[in-house]
Amino acid sequence: MSDPGSGPLARERAHLAASRAALRAMRADVESLDISDVTANWVNAAVLERQIEDRVKALADLSDTPLFFGRLDYAHAPGAERAEGAEGERFYIGRRHVHDADGDPMVIDWRAPVSQPFYQASKKDPKDVELRRRFGYTGGEITAYEDERLTDPAEAAATSKLLQREIERPRVGPMRDIVATIQPEQDEIVRAGLSGSVCVQGGPGTGKTAVGLHRVAYLLYAHRERLARTGTLVIGPNRSFLHYIEQVLPALGELTVRQATVDDLVAHVEVRGTDEAATAVVKGDARMAEVLRRALYSHVSMPVEPVVVVRGSRRWRVAAYEVEELVRELLDRDIRYGAAREALPQRIAHAVLVQMERAGEAPDDRVQNAVARNAAVKACVKAVWPAVDPAKLVLRLLSEPEFLAEHAEGLLTEDERKAVLWAKPARSVKTAKWSAADAVLIDEAADLIERTHSLGHVVLDEAQDLSPMQYRAVGRRCTTGSATVLGDLAQGTTPWATRSWREALAHLGKEGAVVEELTAGFRVPTDVIAYASRLLPHIAPGLTPVASVRENPGFFEVRAAGGTADVVAACRELLRREGSVGLIAADVRVPGLARELTEAGVGHLAPGEETTEGARLTLVPASLAKGLEYDYVVLDEPGAVVDGEPDERTGLRRLYVCLTRAVSGLIVTHTGPLPQQLAA
Repeated sequence: MSDPGSGPLARERAHLAASRAALRAMRADVESLDISDVTANWVNAAVLERQIEDRVKALADLSDTPLFFGRLDYAHAPGAERAEGAEGERFYIGRRHVHDADGDPMVIDWRAPVSQPFYQASKKDPKDVELRRRFGYTGGEITAYEDERLTDPAEAAATSKLLQREIERPRVGPMRDIVATIQPEQDEIVRAGLSGSVCVQGGPGTGKTAVGLHRVAYLLYAHRERLARTGTLVIGPNRSFLHYIEQVLPALGELTVRQATVDDLVAHVEVRGTDEAATAVVKGDARMAEVLRRALYSHVSMPVEPVVVVRGSRRWRVAAYEVEELVRELLDRDIRYGAAREALPQRIAHAVLVQMERAGEAPDDRVQNAVARNAAVKACVKAVWPAVDPAKLVLRLLSEPEFLAEHAEGLLTEDERKAVLWAKPARSVKTAKWSAADAVLIDEAADLIERTHSLGHVVLDEAQDLSPMQYRAVGRRCTTGSATVLGDLAQGTTPWATRSWREALAHLGKEGAVVEELTAGFRVPTDVIAYASRLLPHIAPGLTPVASVRENPGFFEVRAAGGTADVVAACRELLRREGSVGLIAADVRVPGLARELTEAGVGHLAPGEETTEGARLTLVPASLAKGLEYDYVVLDEPGAVVDGEPDERTGLRRLYVCLTRAVSGLIVTHTGPLPQQLAA
């Protein structure tokens, strides 16, 4: 609904202007803070200055981003007695809290409890909301509004036109937040408690990535002090994906969340090599964790000589069998290799102190520490519990057939051992051509030696592509915290792709996590998702197909092409429409298509480069398409996409990913035959 310069729309515009003025005043108040009298030293001053800078950034008013997107009119004051005739309250719902000079709220943060009915209320359960109003914006200004009278039985439930318009709005630039369009089933996941872990199975366009990011924002709002101490982390599949999503949390006022790939987490060595698929599968298998544990603890040996400590004129002797008992006690305890090694000299020193006390002396802690540093004690520890470098341990396993065979006995077959052994062993850690899977093994070994720091909450996106050992690497980062796992089993495109979420969660160390499934598709048009879903029986039998809830069926066409010139023509055709365009092709075909586009004078970007109004075409290798989205997509040679993978199932899964990147329309071009699984 819209109206001229007077009436409800004018009043809402006035409230928007007043709210923006209040936000500017809040920011000015923070900028004017004088901390010279409240900081005891330069360290405190630096910390406080950083906090003020972050607060100023969080209070930025983005002119093209609506400050509020909805309004709730309650029948009664929230939490109050429902007395007859009691007047309710009105709340504007937005991305951040805004208050006036008196401290009265002008905009309520979408994460506040009072805002939840904006997402959850319905005709069946209005949650005491009389009216829910949604606002339509153009360039940051209110241009329309739409009302739902939830307690009026005469008004039938209807799909919000503004909601549909926002969902289907053209996409240019990085991923945007969905705070104005969160659906009830998504909101339940977003607001799930911090103590429990959640796994979200969601097909293309169900909003699982956005749900995960908004869950981080909600948890930071609800548990800010705790997560400020323990930290939060978002893990994505690659840098292009992280660049695409990096603006979502700042738009919601959250600036402190770290983003990384799994490779970033395990970057103990420089990765310069690659593995064959069969080799990577074995290295990524959870059995390798036990191989590493055995190999590490093989360095521990039992003493054959006593420890003799000389202090002044006295000699104190700890028999070999006593030291052996201490070693075996530490082996039986569930503590890290490094922690046990640090404890052993103190245990030996304590045995010496017991002898001193029996001899009538009265040693204290300083004496025990001095004995622990004694040369004889240090020599014993070095001999029976030596220091081990995790990279050198993995280097030895991958280089020495006998060492690997000894510690993989009963775990890996002979063929599997041959698969992981290097054909040409490296001379040192620095000269080795480590692969990504090797780096994960080193991370596992490092954790066996010294406990990995745990964060308060970790979001893991596109999780279906992780190996069991990669899951373990992520799980180490949240052993004392919780996790939100996001993925789609049908989009697993690695040879070790996840077969079931329960299995994956066990490797992650979160067996008790709740598994939720999102099946309503908000991004992919009906005709496109229906075409792509023809592949599901072949790639993920039993998985529920995504049901598009969009009113617009979308633009979809399959074209037999005469060559790359027809592909370029399809790109030109889609560039005449509003929005971003992605040309997705098998990796081997990308260089040729890039030359063809350049020769035709069609500018194009690489994945990760931000689209603008003047540069809207991105040339995307199929291997990097996952997680990205474009208003329109040209998919080149589906058969080549399938053939580019080591096996047909993985190839079909890769094709499923590529087919579902479009928001408004898809053109499939082919010169060769289409995969038979796409037949109706």
